[in-house]
Amino acid sequence: MNLAQRARTIETNHFKHLQGRGMNRGYFGIGIYHTKTEINVGTLWRSAHNFGASFCFTIGKRYKRQSSDTTKAWRSIPLFHYENFEDFKNHIPFDCPLIAIEQSPTSISITRFEHPERAIYMLGAEDHGIPLEVLLKCQRTVHIDTPMCLNVAVAGSIIMFDRQKRVAL
Repeated sequence: MNLAQRARTIETNHFKHLQGRGMNRGYFGIGIYHTKTEINVGTLWRSAHNFGASFCFTIGKRYKRQSSDTTKAWRSIPLFHYENFEDFKNHIPFDCPLIAIEQSPTSISITRFEHPERAIYMLGAEDHGIPLEVLLKCQRTVHIDTPMCLNVAVAGSIIMFDRQKRVAL
C-alpha cells in the first residue's frame, strides 16, 4: 500500500468514526456549463434536491426562467448563476475538487471513480459539451458508460445516485 492509499484509508476510517457519532462531513454541488434549455436546469435542480446536493449552479446563461422544478427546490437548495468560467472558478469553495462529467478520451468510467468527500460536478451542455480549456482546469473527468450522450439532467441524476450509493454522507 503506497502513502496515498494509506492516507485515504486513514481519512475514510476517520470519516466513518465521525459518522457513527452523528457528525457527517462533506458536501457536493452540481451544475451545467452553458446549458441550452431551462427544463434541464429545473430537472437537475429537482434531482439535486432529492439526492442531497448542497447547491446547484449554471455557468453562462442561455436559458429563460425554468418551470420544471415541481418540488420547489429553490426553498431548500440555492441555485447560483455565474457569467463565465472565470467568475465560477473564483467562487469555488476551498479544497473542493471540480469534477467534469463529460465523454472524452481522457475521462474515466463512473464505475471506477471514487467520489471525493467534497465535490463540484460540472456537466456540459448537450450540444457543445465542456470546452477543452475548461476541462483542463478540472481535477478529474468522468464519463457514464453509454454508447451515446445522455440528456444533461439525466446524466447529473445518475452521477448523484452513484454518489449517494457509494459515499455515506
